[in-house]
Amino acid sequence: MQQADHDLAFLLQFQNIAWYENGSVRILDRRVYPAEERFVTCRTHGEVAKAITDMVTQSYGPFHAAAMGMALAAYECRERTSVEQKAYLKAAADIIANARPTTARKMRVWTDDCERDARSAIDAGGDACDAVMRGAVAKFSRRYDRFDREAHFFLEKIPKNPTIMTQCYGDADLGMLLRALNERGDEAKFFTPETRPYLQGARLTASVICDMGFPVTLITDNMPGYILGHKHVDLFTTSADVITLDGHVVNKIGTFQIALCANYYGVPYYVAGFPDRTHLDLTSVHIEERNGDEVRHAMGVCTCKPAVMGYYPAFDITPPELISGVATDIGVLKPSELHRYQPAE
Repeated sequence: MQQADHDLAFLLQFQNIAWYENGSVRILDRRVYPAEERFVTCRTHGEVAKAITDMVTQSYGPFHAAAMGMALAAYECRERTSVEQKAYLKAAADIIANARPTTARKMRVWTDDCERDARSAIDAGGDACDAVMRGAVAKFSRRYDRFDREAHFFLEKIPKNPTIMTQCYGDADLGMLLRALNERGDEAKFFTPETRPYLQGARLTASVICDMGFPVTLITDNMPGYILGHKHVDLFTTSADVITLDGHVVNKIGTFQIALCANYYGVPYYVAGFPDRTHLDLTSVHIEERNGDEVRHAMGVCTCKPAVMGYYPAFDITPPELISGVATDIGVLKPSELHRYQPAE
């Protein structure tokens, strides 16, 4: 039986995202990829949480890292009493889940699942670390299977041999769509904005598209309006950090302005991802504002004078009226239909 990450790019292989082994977690440093294929080694669950906060991994990568961090936490406390182990794991889950504020609720689901697997193993006198790892890999596989179903539903909305614009890095949403396009025999073309300040579009999205055999053209973040109006783009698509049940999409800063341009030119905008039942609407969403100094730098080089200030809200919000549909594992839904979403698994 094929593993769920078969025929996907290097960045999307489970062990190249984040992996626990022998008392440490290895996380691919997406801040420097593809210029460097470097892994950050974390020897405590606190270091894993810090790596997530510091953007070592992005998109869905933090969720994989969180699960591996919980396996590491189980290893750290293995010599303690069962009561002490459970308390230690609960504290670790709190620390890891809150590493990034905007996705904390979704992250909490992952850490809670890991904590539950560990507690069951402790009660049965088993190895909590091993139990967390088994549960995490099974969860990764189920998640990839859901993305695969999502991609095939999405494919029904995509014309043959399309020109597609992306934004930021869609992770497995993107990878499964590319795999589905390959299976259909499409000669798709892509335009990818670079996604400042961390350049996820240039370094991650473009790399995955290229690795999976499709031509991709990199553009700067201020070019999408022109491209949408002059280069015959068939659709704009992104993943999402949060999809609320009332149809709002929280995604990398810049998504909203591309959605506005796409709407102006009559280009459909499809979001790929799963509505978050912990977010009924925007009242529960906290937009992370990161250190403005990150905007003042590109790949470690300061781009302005020392006195110039920076401002960096990491995400923006696209309203449902700009969204053509949300591709999920149960079909492509209209934003007004998301309240009835129930995952297929």
